[in-house]
Amino acid sequence: MKIISWNINGLRACLKKGFLDIFKQLDADIFCLQETKMEQGQAEIDLSGYHEYWNSADKKGYSGTAIFTKIPPMTVTYGMGIDEHDHEGRIITLEFEEFYLVNVYVPNSKRELLRLDYRMKWEDDFREFALKLDKTKPVIICGDLNCAHQAIDIKNAKSNTRSAGFTEEERGKLTALLASGFTDFYRYYNPDKHDAYTWWSFMPGVREKNVGWRIDYFLGSDRLTDKVTHTEIHADIYGSDHCPVGIMLET
Repeated sequence: MKIISWNINGLRACLKKGFLDIFKQLDADIFCLQETKMEQGQAEIDLSGYHEYWNSADKKGYSGTAIFTKIPPMTVTYGMGIDEHDHEGRIITLEFEEFYLVNVYVPNSKRELLRLDYRMKWEDDFREFALKLDKTKPVIICGDLNCAHQAIDIKNAKSNTRSAGFTEEERGKLTALLASGFTDFYRYYNPDKHDAYTWWSFMPGVREKNVGWRIDYFLGSDRLTDKVTHTEIHADIYGSDHCPVGIMLET
């Protein structure tokens, strides 16, 4: 089973940059999107053979997630079930026979870290949400986690130590999530891989010079590690300031 995750930074904009061709090229069984910035039906998308699930923010043109899957899920849920967190369209969970798939777009702490306190609460609640699912069956978490976990995951670590997405607080929450029974699949199979990034600023020349951050992930319950046979960062695919990431999963 091939699963792809991609923050497309506005699906309507990405459609004009070749999204449908990229979608067909990657040919995933399950395709998870973050930052859709739209509601279902606001753009014409012909993805025959896929079931569609959308979670849009109350605020128009903001945040949002979607999943396109060839495999019909057993159940579908939206959000964490916590009203404080469930108005920005950030989570879709599909239940399959052997695992849960959680597509997530983690809140950004913003400039001047204006939303860091909220982010810390969100992280704690999300960890509990994932652990509750994990008690029933293994969990795969994919999406934009808005955090470069270690210095190896960011080009300029020293100059970004208090930047949103690389603070000690955010990195600590990701460490806590992993320590609670989850594996970062890409880093598990590529422990020493440098210059492997998934997001680049739109500033001129930044992506060409590969001055990036790895903030898009596939995490999974530790007991799924042997089921993941391949991980990939598709850094050669444009259309967004993020690139797609993917795994192959034995089922």
